[in-house]
Amino acid sequence: MAVRGRPRGFDAEAALDRAVEVFWRQGYEGASLTDLTEAMGINRTSMYAAFGNKEELFHRAVARYAEADMAYAREALTAPTAYEVVESFLRANADALTRADRPSGCLSVQGALAEGGDSGRIARFLAGSRLAGERALAHRLARAVEDGDLPADTDPHALARYVMVVSEGNAVHAAAGATRAALHATVDIALRAIPLRPAPVKSGRVPAGRTRAAGADRPD
Repeated sequence: MAVRGRPRGFDAEAALDRAVEVFWRQGYEGASLTDLTEAMGINRTSMYAAFGNKEELFHRAVARYAEADMAYAREALTAPTAYEVVESFLRANADALTRADRPSGCLSVQGALAEGGDSGRIARFLAGSRLAGERALAHRLARAVEDGDLPADTDPHALARYVMVVSEGNAVHAAAGATRAALHATVDIALRAIPLRPAPVKSGRVPAGRTRAAGADRPD
């Protein structure tokens, strides 16, 4: 007959949320077990029992971060046009990177900048996590090409990579103290590079305010 284990006596989700913040502020290498357990309000034995070792805890923390703090990235993919997908993602990202109630920057990006004594496992794990998001965006942009929402010669993978480079660059600058307004100014410039479907031209006339070369269905 199986023996039921003792209850943990703590809120595992709340403890994980506190671990997320420690890793976010201090990075994987900088977060000691003492820092983590004190923030989580548990001892090491309870941490190991509930979450595994430090690396396993970090994996759980990143998954929690992706679920909660990165929900806007999934929501952006549901926007009706490719331009709106990219704008929604980058605007929400700039806001998230500069929230007053959270550490500045991005857990995934900050954690990957420093190479520690883990033979690069953490950096590779975080790179894989970011790549999954890039692939999801590329898939959505590829559908936009198929639907005629983006020009037929658009490379959705290169475009998705460009968007992620902007996002990750903003994360680095946010962690260094860049303001929300500064990040949005960068987004303004980045959005100019998004290729758009040419606007239809009737009777050889060019719509007011557009040129044949640059005419496109870009939101004002």
